[in-house]
Amino acid sequence: MRACRRGEIMEDKVHAPRMLITAMILGGIGVVIGLIGGFGALLVGGLGSTFENGGPGNFVGLAFTAGFIGVAAVIGGALVRGASKTAALLLLVSGVGGFLAVSTAWIVAGPLLIVGALLAWFGSGRPGAVTARPPPQPEPKSGPGGGPGTEP
Repeated sequence: MRACRRGEIMEDKVHAPRMLITAMILGGIGVVIGLIGGFGALLVGGLGSTFENGGPGNFVGLAFTAGFIGVAAVIGGALVRGASKTAALLLLVSGVGGFLAVSTAWIVAGPLLIVGALLAWFGSGRPGAVTARPPPQPEPKSGPGGGPGTEP
């Protein structure tokens, strides 16, 4: 519980906004690194198909999948502040799906996205009801030197 301006008291989770901001930052870093890893995997698959190495077509398809998973992670990172449960689901699916698609290229981005998903999930508490204090009442004057009608 913390006091706000104008005498209002808000009951909320104190650490929830910090967790959501941290989830958004980790999700953003994970997205950037994941997209770099996905495009790096696409480059390696393209080089493999250029030199006609056995079976690079499958690797190129998985690299494209990693690119689409990175786009889903971008959407999840953008939704952290508004719809944090949905964002947590998208970040978690992106983190795990990237490992399944291009495991080595997603080795840094995956844990970042998964931790961001956990922070978005547990930091999704909404502020409670706002209760207002009654306005302060002026205290009655007492003592000598009162107003009219207080003469001896």
